[in-house]
Formats: sequence, structure tokens, C-alpha cells
Amino acid sequence: MSMEKMPSPKKVSESKSVMTEMVMPNDANPMGNLMGGNLLRWMDIVSGICAGKHCEAHVVTASVDHVSFQRPIKVGDIVTLEASVTRTFHTSVEIYVEVFAADIKGQNPRRCNHAYYTFVALDDEQGKPAEAPPVIPLTEIEMQRYESAPRRREVRLILSGRLKPENAEGLREFFQHFSPVKNA
Repeated sequence: MSMEKMPSPKKVSESKSVMTEMVMPNDANPMGNLMGGNLLRWMDIVSGICAGKHCEAHVVTASVDHVSFQRPIKVGDIVTLEASVTRTFHTSVEIYVEVFAADIKGQNPRRCNHAYYTFVALDDEQGKPAEAPPVIPLTEIEMQRYESAPRRREVRLILSGRLKPENAEGLREFFQHFSPVKNA
């Protein structure tokens, strides 16, 4: 049995990925807005690139959660997607992706969408799950996303039936902060 080397930790900035697209008529619905499915595809691509760079391996999408469509994106708009690692869990890596849009002249810039994607790293030989390198959060927002990632993971595991709600320790601790205060 061979001893596999533990992957070295990496900074969030080492795998941050940015992708830019122009919304064309074939990307849009009859109202002239980018179809959600096309946007989700672009988000999956940029997130997969980010996860693959971080893991230095092929990755597969395991889940997508908290997709929020906040503003419409029109035909002709330029869409910029930014993906960064929030945290890793043994073989999985959570990616936060944000979507921004503006017109071709850079006018009317706006944040339109965001979501969390989870990927599983695969080894090259057998395509089996492989160890994902730990992430090193440095900025305040990176640290906030890193610290809240275990709760998001517990929600995903509960929704997939792989964790019983009563065993979600991180969620329990989080919601205890919101318990009603009794009058003295």
C-alpha cells in the first residue's frame, strides 16, 4: 500500500477564477433575459475551473445550493463570473460564485446572482475521490465564508439525507444565538 502525500494548503487567491461572457440572443428567453439554465451552466464552468485549479485534479459537481437570481441580465450585457474556494472537506471543495453584469460600455454595473457549488476531487488513475488541499483564508470575507462553510455543509447533508438534523451540531450552535431572551 503506497503512502499518499497530503496536499499542501493553498491561499484562496491561488485558484480564484474569473470568466466573462456576452449574452447573445440564443442565450435568452422571449423576454430578452439570460435564461437561468444558461447562467447556471456558466457558473458551473467557472466554479469547476476554480475547484480544479485548487485541487490540481479533475473535479465533478456534487451539489449547487443557495442559488439567488436577484436582477435580470439582458441580451448584449457583459457577464463576469467570479469563483473562489471557501473551504475544503476531505475530498470536497466548496466554491462561492458571484455574477456581475454591465452593458458593453461598462455602464449599469450590478451584482445579479450568487451561489455555492460543491465539487469532489478525483484521482487520475481510477477517478475515485481524492484528498482536497486545505484552503488558507486571508481576508475578512474569506475568513467569514470559511467559518460559515461547515453550517452550509450540514444543511446540504441534511437535505441529501446523509445527516440527521439532530446531529447537526454547527447548526444547533448557530441557532442557539437566536433563541428568545426571557424577560427578567
